[in-house]
Amino acid sequence: MSGHGFHVHGPHDHELEHAVHGAAHDGDDAHHGHADKRMTNQIALFTAVIATVGAIFGYMGGATQANAGLYKNNAAIKKTEASNQWNYYQAKSSKQNLAELALELAPEPRKDFYREEIKRYKSEKAEIKAKAEALEAEASDWDHQSDEQMHQHHRWAQATTALQVSIALAAIALLTRKKWLEWGMFAMGGLGVAVGAAAALHV
Repeated sequence: MSGHGFHVHGPHDHELEHAVHGAAHDGDDAHHGHADKRMTNQIALFTAVIATVGAIFGYMGGATQANAGLYKNNAAIKKTEASNQWNYYQAKSSKQNLAELALELAPEPRKDFYREEIKRYKSEKAEIKAKAEALEAEASDWDHQSDEQMHQHHRWAQATTALQVSIALAAIALLTRKKWLEWGMFAMGGLGVAVGAAAALHV
């Protein structure tokens, strides 16, 4: 076998049979066989790496979607609490209005009492208003965080889709041995990784 100048590069090299028979075109067949094997190994390695990266991107996409739902729920809770505070504020306003009316109608000895009541209601209303506005600000912040997480989720989903297309192209390239499909595989894989990087950077 060595007399033919042919070197076997792997136990599964399909050119071995041609080398044994000593056909004149063995050299060319061996060259193509090695090129095919290199392409196969390259695609297999690329697919393994992209599949791993895709699994990570898929996990991140699921995590950001879950976070978006959690943050939106937190926003809803804060909005409800703020609404309760505003209702409380309105109740105090009604009592203050009644106290002001009573102040106008009450005899002089009772006026000081109603003045103090009005003062107390104003103070309580100021505290309630501040708390309601703080809760509204928290709700707005949770809404903003939820929107950011959803945007990030869409980025992860886009990246994962690009990687899935890349893996599909790899499979077709492996079957057809078309070099342009292999380049398409690399291009889609690169695009997927780039979009994933954008997601990680919150772009």
